[in-house]
Amino acid sequence: MKILDRYILTSFLKTFFSVFIILMFIFVLQTIWLYIGELAGKDLDAEVIMKFLLYFSPKLVPLVLPLTILLTSIMTFGAFAENYEFAAMKSSGISLGRAMRSLTVFIVFISLVAFFFANNVIPAAEFKSINLRKNIAQLKPAMAISEGIFNDIGTFNIKVDEKSGENDQYLTDVIIHQKKATGGNNTVIKAKEGELVGSTDSDVLSLILKEGNYYDEVEQSDFKKRKRKPFAKSYFDRYVINIDLSDFNNVDLEDETYNSAHGMLKISELDESIDSFSVSYNDRMAEFRSSMYTRSGVKNLNMNYKPKDTVFNKEEGLLNYFDTYDGAQIANLALGSVNSSLAHLGMKKQEFKVSIKQINKFEIALHEKYALAIACIVLFFVGAPLGAIIRKGGMGLPIVVAILIFLTYHFIGIFAKNSAENGTIAPFIATWLSTWIMLPLGIYLTYRATTDQGLFVFDNFISPIKKLFKKAGLFKDKSKTE
Repeated sequence: MKILDRYILTSFLKTFFSVFIILMFIFVLQTIWLYIGELAGKDLDAEVIMKFLLYFSPKLVPLVLPLTILLTSIMTFGAFAENYEFAAMKSSGISLGRAMRSLTVFIVFISLVAFFFANNVIPAAEFKSINLRKNIAQLKPAMAISEGIFNDIGTFNIKVDEKSGENDQYLTDVIIHQKKATGGNNTVIKAKEGELVGSTDSDVLSLILKEGNYYDEVEQSDFKKRKRKPFAKSYFDRYVINIDLSDFNNVDLEDETYNSAHGMLKISELDESIDSFSVSYNDRMAEFRSSMYTRSGVKNLNMNYKPKDTVFNKEEGLLNYFDTYDGAQIANLALGSVNSSLAHLGMKKQEFKVSIKQINKFEIALHEKYALAIACIVLFFVGAPLGAIIRKGGMGLPIVVAILIFLTYHFIGIFAKNSAENGTIAPFIATWLSTWIMLPLGIYLTYRATTDQGLFVFDNFISPIKKLFKKAGLFKDKSKTE
């Protein structure tokens, strides 16, 4: 390696590692802020919290690494241009492309490492982090009661509208569904207020309900009596429910039974999952088409049909050939069949929409692993020539420019992926869209920098305006008048 290549690479690496560590620290702090509700108040030791952050950190690399490369490229090459080091290189016959050669090799190496990282390390970390989060959530079920949704705690599904108090122990508008060992929940309890009472030394959590009603559906063996839907209802001023927490407090934080998320899979596993989901989806679609065809009754049109010597008149209508009662029966049957088909169609539409969204998520996860590696290279060829053009190093203008470019890149990717999940655009296009947009920009900036041109040639914009004014006689060329 020549002295110049070593110097450029060393300068780049110093800035690269500094920026990467700073950005990773910032995003880790953001992670703590986002998940503080899952960690606080659960008597977790420092080792568990450090594990949580360690498992979650690899997921930040696809966000931090491209931004680091972009910012480092602008800062490094901006400093070279600002300190006239590029001018010295050019006077020695060394072009910008030659100066970028050693860094290009390094960036290609980084992109390969990023691909390996995205395919192996991130899925393993995702697997660990999700399982750890689910296990932490079970340590204190009282902390797991969220407002406005049903929370599964033991044999109860609990929903509260609002929590209050120093420890969120006071509940408002409580609805409880009690599950049975045999399945189902025939018991519903509603109360205006509730209070959670317990201690760290006890395995029992007491839920004290005030001013409520107790509904219990009565199961009947006789089908005719079951149609009446009998139930027992009682009112209470105060009702205490004891929840056994012995199973919750014995949570194994090393348990790793959950393994169905798309972020946990490698490329080979994603390919297999996508193929499996696609085959299942196509089979269910074929089955649905067959069932809808059978439901429509088209196959039974010729059954019990006896042709008669009657000329059918379209203007009179088919029902006029039947008496009033039979015509009404036929119309009601037809209307019922259509309404049933429409209801079934709406239900299946939602079911297939969920299936398509699941397949799209797996396809997005697959293409993201490739897109990360290519994005590192593309953003380098955006940042390096841009730094040489703006001729500013340090932490001022380069940071502003890098953040604006990266936010554009990042937000385009987010909007495209959200659209792809809903099936608006193809997952392949959504994943690669932001990279494809940055690629022409990188080519343009590299061309401008290697040919010693500025960011924009303002004469190209001003010249047509000057010509327009000359034709109108509003602008005179001073050189000719002199």
